[in-house]
Amino acid sequence: MSSLSLRGMIGLTAGASMLAIAAPAIAQNAAGSDDIVVTAQRNNQTKVTAGGNVGVFGTKAAEDIPFNIRSYNEALILNQQPDSLGEVLENDPTIRTALGFGIAGEVFVIRGFDLSSDDVGFDGLYGITPRQLVAPELFSSVEVINGASAFLNGAAPGGSGTGGSVNLIAKKAERDMARATLGYTSDAHLSGAVDVARRFGAGDEWGFRINASARRGDIAVNDEFHSSYVLGATLDYDSGPLRAALNLNYQRLNQTYWRGQVSIGAAIPRVPDADTNYSQPWSQILTKDFFGTFSLEYDLSDAAMLYAKVGARDGREDQTTAGITVTDPVTGAATGSGSYVPREDNNEAATAGIRIKLAGGGVSHEINAGVAVNWQVNRNAYDFDLVGYATNLYDPVVAPRPAPNQFVGGDLDNVFPIARSRLSSVFVSNTLGLWDDRILITGGLRLQEIKTKGYAYNDSTIFDPVSFNAGDQTSGYKESAVTPVLGLVVKPVSGVSLYANRIEGLVAGSSAPPTYDDDGLPGTAPLPVVNGGAALPPVRSKQYEVGGKLNFGRFNAGLALFQIDKPNSFVDPATLIYGNYGTQRNRGIEITLDGEPVDGLRIISGLTFNDAKLRRTEGGLNEGNDAVGVPDVLANANVEWDLPFLPALTLVGRVVYTGKQAADAANTLELNDWTRFDLGARYVALVGDTPLTLRFNVDNVANKRYWASAYNAFSAFGSRLLQGGPRTFKASASIEF
Repeated sequence: MSSLSLRGMIGLTAGASMLAIAAPAIAQNAAGSDDIVVTAQRNNQTKVTAGGNVGVFGTKAAEDIPFNIRSYNEALILNQQPDSLGEVLENDPTIRTALGFGIAGEVFVIRGFDLSSDDVGFDGLYGITPRQLVAPELFSSVEVINGASAFLNGAAPGGSGTGGSVNLIAKKAERDMARATLGYTSDAHLSGAVDVARRFGAGDEWGFRINASARRGDIAVNDEFHSSYVLGATLDYDSGPLRAALNLNYQRLNQTYWRGQVSIGAAIPRVPDADTNYSQPWSQILTKDFFGTFSLEYDLSDAAMLYAKVGARDGREDQTTAGITVTDPVTGAATGSGSYVPREDNNEAATAGIRIKLAGGGVSHEINAGVAVNWQVNRNAYDFDLVGYATNLYDPVVAPRPAPNQFVGGDLDNVFPIARSRLSSVFVSNTLGLWDDRILITGGLRLQEIKTKGYAYNDSTIFDPVSFNAGDQTSGYKESAVTPVLGLVVKPVSGVSLYANRIEGLVAGSSAPPTYDDDGLPGTAPLPVVNGGAALPPVRSKQYEVGGKLNFGRFNAGLALFQIDKPNSFVDPATLIYGNYGTQRNRGIEITLDGEPVDGLRIISGLTFNDAKLRRTEGGLNEGNDAVGVPDVLANANVEWDLPFLPALTLVGRVVYTGKQAADAANTLELNDWTRFDLGARYVALVGDTPLTLRFNVDNVANKRYWASAYNAFSAFGSRLLQGGPRTFKASASIEF
């Protein structure tokens, strides 16, 4: 019997065993416990909320803001047992997930631009979310805003987020609850979690929630091992004019033998078997993060509120990579290389402001004003493998771990600062309401300053024009920019909201490359760069968007048409000046639909069309070509059906479609489109008067093998492909007291 068949039998046996345990619940339901089952089913429903945290505007309903926003609920995370944040965002019809360059960290492609895991927000603050990988069990909601958001959230310190932003909301005690969960993911990944919430005090003004989970074992990719240990706690107070919350978290994630991207040459190789692992047993990423926030809100009156929020994160990474480059796409012959990169991050963030609501003369005003600041210190070092090893994409070879100290930068045993940044801003906005607030006009400005410092990994050599020691500052950048926002919302009839916006994205400017001698070492021409080494000012992308939202009570629908222009930099061959000359222009349409059109049938679906083009390219070489890694079409459909003849049973299914995408700037390489199907079921049984929820899911039912993404933010390093995951069985049981 093949290992694939054995894994399938294990998963199916686990699901059958759970359904067998649940069978007696039917008799109990008939004995008068129907209300308990119905309540449990309602709490288990996977939903999308039309609204969420909109940065400086606070928490808003989607119909009241000129942006495309939605939030995925806690039940979705519990039902689907995602291993990472990327698996949660697989449900979104406007997002696809890739990996960062040479790391296990996820990159989310939104409207054709990258959002790195570094730039995912936590309760509205940047730099607090763990870098690279995030354990979803800690969060009650995952919020997505499509489009540029430099005014809403400030510039993302990692330099991404042009096409959209993601914000994570920590769990807190909404109701009294105690839940224990056991889970299994194929091949041999076991999990357990405890989640307890209580409200207390004379008026339930105090709330406390603590949740912990542990996961450990091999996943469906051959021999790839994951472990996760997380602990989160929130204490909140809500009484009278004062609201406060303290959230603290610990996360320890470990992945060994992890399968990363595949670098390719002039041709795209056929896709290996879905569970093939072409990494190495010695590859590993171990991360440890302590992070949290403290927030305060105080109502000065019914029309004015002060707020403040601070957050911090201390993180440690030890990462050993095993990269692969295919040299023969027919046979799969490849070369491998390794690296070791230790890293520490010490980040803090804070924001404070006031919101004031005024009305008079038939016009309302909502005024927002405040300040925000973000500090980040990155300590790291590296040891790159210069020798490499031979392997094969289709028949991987286990190679010895690379010898240490081949090409070292920094201090591997005691990492010191390599980069520091401070992003600070002041902002003000006013939303005017006309026609009983059925017309909302928003205008705002945020003045932002980006300050960065870079430090040397090693002492200078005879080839460096300036003498310095390891740890000395070698570069710096301090620039400011104003990012405006203009928005319009028109609500002609109840349930209909039309909107338009003009908003910008902002990232730090890149630095011009050095000039080079004939010997290839830094110095002067033959290709002189007039402004060699100079830092460009902050790069502002511009977005124009129009759309509409429908809310019919049972379901929500949305339509958005957008255009985003993001500058690209290169050396002008005529003037030899490095600057922002090129542009990537993404134009697209987003259609979303979610809700419960009929009792017991819930859907989360949508369709995205994206035309991403390169314009004003260097020397006109790739003029008009498709941007790399941006699918032309995305489509999702999630369905949940509560069987009317067996109310305790819910059937679930999901289809994910991703269209063709360019794999190189010259458009000589292209990935085929792909479709993936997922199926599952959920059943609520009773243990006495206590609901027990049993879940069984199969991701990638057909075990389809496909190249999922060609996205690579560092295109200068060539084309890099990410393979989709194999068929995966998931089963869990949750009992809630």
